[in-house]
Amino acid sequence: MTFAPDSAHVSAVCSAKNTEERRCEAKPSLLILHYTGMASAAKAIDWLAREESGVSCHYVIDTDGTITQLVPECERAWHAGVSFWRGETDVNSRSIGIEIQNPGHEHGYPDFPVPQLDAVIALAKDIVQRHGIAPDGVLAHSDVAPGRKIDPGEKFDWAYLAKAGVGFWVRPVDICDEDVGLGPGDQDARVERAQRLLAEYGYNVPINGEVDEQTTKVLQAFQLHFRPARVDGRLDHSTELTLERLIQRVRGQVAA
Repeated sequence: MTFAPDSAHVSAVCSAKNTEERRCEAKPSLLILHYTGMASAAKAIDWLAREESGVSCHYVIDTDGTITQLVPECERAWHAGVSFWRGETDVNSRSIGIEIQNPGHEHGYPDFPVPQLDAVIALAKDIVQRHGIAPDGVLAHSDVAPGRKIDPGEKFDWAYLAKAGVGFWVRPVDICDEDVGLGPGDQDARVERAQRLLAEYGYNVPINGEVDEQTTKVLQAFQLHFRPARVDGRLDHSTELTLERLIQRVRGQVAA
């Protein structure tokens, strides 16, 4: 079976098997960006289209910017897996998933080329405009599945996307090499404040004032997206102040 593409930016359609109706008549309010973690886009598309894969996505973007659609946007693709954002655990029903071709951390993790990033921007702009997805609804797979997923990773250029009008970004506060921050087991009022801000943005994090295992995973996810120069899951001042800057940005209090 085939279908008409939802976006004029699509070059090809390859129907995936693992798709279904969105549950509870949910509408897309999130756009989730992944990397494929496979050697080529062709192999990723082949795998994502197969029933035995147990997964699927709406789009795959190759390194040259070519876009293939696998699932109609009106349907629920199986791309986010076990995930959470702002109280929602059925992220698949609330989102559209884009897989960006990159072999990933286990296979060299090359840079994302500009033509590919430009294609991500073009498609993402089209999607968020048609569905009314807010800038803070454009997320990494790692944001909605901290610890379980790390894609698209620290090399993905979120700042480049934001300059083009896709997603939220704030300039990270400079890292002090001597500031090792708070780590596993540490308890402090700073931790509780950071947890509250992370939860306000949407992350699944406890509010207990302790850098526990889940908090470490969420800090790593935040760093992957917003403070990629050092991803260690520790609450140093750079991470803390970048988080505060982000929340102020979301609240509309400061410019990007």
